[in-house]
Amino acid sequence: MKIQELAEKTGLTAYTIRFYEKESLLDSQHVRREENNYRNYSDEAIERLKFVKKLQGVGCSLAELKEILQEHDANKRTDLQIIEWIHQKMSEIERKKDKLDQILGTLNWMLEYRMALMNDPEKANSLLK
Repeated sequence: MKIQELAEKTGLTAYTIRFYEKESLLDSQHVRREENNYRNYSDEAIERLKFVKKLQGVGCSLAELKEILQEHDANKRTDLQIIEWIHQKMSEIERKKDKLDQILGTLNWMLEYRMALMNDPEKANSLLK
């Protein structure tokens, strides 16, 4: 299939697909060059790109994507290793969530303070204590 069809089936742009190919997230199993030098993508490319999107959705960096896909292709990780990685990723996301909750708390305080300054300066002063 051509890149536009692949883009439609995966929800990615052609630019993104080319970038992934350049970064070796797609290999010869997923894309071949025709005689006219056009790219021809296999059905496996759809599943590969959907997998990449899922990994990105859980916060994987490009370096992590490359490592995970290489290990996946080589069948290097055991089920227990994959489960451990999932636990680590969950812990990482929980830490990020805690930081974001702290940021939201600070922003809520700032908003309350600013609104109090406009409407009730005495209340604003009490918020500083």
